[in-house]
Amino acid sequence: MFRKPRGTQDILPDDQTYWNYVRNTAETVAARFGYARIDTPLFESTDLFQRGVGDETDIVQKEMYSFEDNGGDSLTLRPEGTASVCRAYVENGMQNLPQPVRQFYLAPMFRYERPQAGRLRQHNQFGVEAIGDASATVDAEIIELGFSYLKRLDISDFTLRLNSLADPNEREPYLAKLSDYFSQYAGELPKVDLARLERAPLRLLDSKEQVTRKIGADAPKSLDYLGAASQEHWDQLVDLLDGLKTTFSEFDYHVDHRLVRGLDYYNRTVFEFEPRDAGGQGTMIAGGRYDPLIEILGGPATPGIGFGSGIERIILELKAQEISVPSADQLDAVIVSVGAARSAAARLATSLRSNAVAVVLAPERSFKAQMRYANQLGAVHTVILGEREMAANSATIKPMQGDSPQFEVPLDEVARSLSASRDGQLP
Repeated sequence: MFRKPRGTQDILPDDQTYWNYVRNTAETVAARFGYARIDTPLFESTDLFQRGVGDETDIVQKEMYSFEDNGGDSLTLRPEGTASVCRAYVENGMQNLPQPVRQFYLAPMFRYERPQAGRLRQHNQFGVEAIGDASATVDAEIIELGFSYLKRLDISDFTLRLNSLADPNEREPYLAKLSDYFSQYAGELPKVDLARLERAPLRLLDSKEQVTRKIGADAPKSLDYLGAASQEHWDQLVDLLDGLKTTFSEFDYHVDHRLVRGLDYYNRTVFEFEPRDAGGQGTMIAGGRYDPLIEILGGPATPGIGFGSGIERIILELKAQEISVPSADQLDAVIVSVGAARSAAARLATSLRSNAVAVVLAPERSFKAQMRYANQLGAVHTVILGEREMAANSATIKPMQGDSPQFEVPLDEVARSLSASRDGQLP
C-alpha cells in the first residue's frame, strides 16, 4: 500500500474551499496594489540558491532537494520564490520596464525539514516582490499589502513585528559586537547555537532554544548601528506606517530587535505578521528588503523588497479563528432517472451543462438510492425523469432545500427553470 511521502499532503475536495478562498483573495489583493502574476520553473540551477540564499543558511546547508539531471547539471527544487523572481527579472530584461516591477506568485516550494503544523516539505506560498525602487514608500506599500491580505481574509488578532538589519557594509561592526556578546555565554549555548555563533551570529537572535532567547533579550540592537542612509530610510518607514494608522484603526506594529531573516540577502527592513501571542511559531507573512540580491546573482545593482506567506499556515489560522469561508459553487442538480429514461437523462445532462448548469447524472440504482445520492451530494435540486415524464416530454424538478414544492416543466425549459430557481425566482 503506497502512502504519500513524509511532509506532503493530499488536498482533498472538502478542503479546496479554503484553498480557493485564500488563492482568490491573494490574487484580488495583489491586483488592487498593481501586482501582476509571474510563474517561474519548479526547479532552477542549484547555484542560483547557493549564491542567492547563502551557503551558510539552513536552507542551503541541509534543506534543499538537489539532484543531477541526465545532462550532468545540478538542479534544485525551488525552496523559496525570491531568487527565482530576481533571476527572471534580469534574464527577461525587466529592468527596461517602468520601475518598480511589481509581481506576485502562487507556487509550491520544497524544503527538507522536520514536518510540523503549517510547515511541510512541499508547501505553497503566496509571494509578492517589488523590484527596482529603494524608497521606504515601497516598503510601506508591501507591508500594507500584507495587512490588507490578512484583513480581507477576515483574520484578526495578529501583530506586525518590524526591524532593520542595516546595509551589509554597515553590519560588520554590529556583528562583531553581537558575536562578542554571545561569546560571553558560549558555555550556556546549546550545540546548534554554538555552531551559529561561529558562522552566523545574527541567527542567534531568532533561535527557538529558550536559553538562547533568554540570553538574547539583552543583546546589542541592530537599530543602534544604522548608518546615515539606513537611519533615514528607517525614519521614513516608521513615519509612513504611523500614517497607516489614520486609515486603519486596527493597524499597529512593534519594533523587535530580535527579528532577523534566515536568508543572507536581506538588508534594512524586515518584518513578520504573526498571530498574537504566537511566540514566533506561527508566522503568517515574512519578508523584507533584499537590495544586494540581484547583484549577488550577477545582475546590475537593483533594490527589491517582498514577502512570502505560507498558504497552509494561513488556512490553519482561518480554522483556528473559526472563520467561515465562502462555499464552493453548489451542484445545481442531480438527474434521477427510472427505467427507459436513462438515455434521455444522459442527453438532458449534456444539454444542461452546455447551458452553464452544474449537473451530475445519478448512478443507475433504485429510485430511492438515487434520491439519497442526490441528497448526499448536497444538490440544490433533483431533476426526475420517469415513465410519466417521458410520455409528457417533461421533467419533475424537486428542490432539495427548504419547503418549496416540486414542479413539472417541459424538457426544453429545465435549464431556464433551474437557473431562475438558483437566482431566487421561484416558478
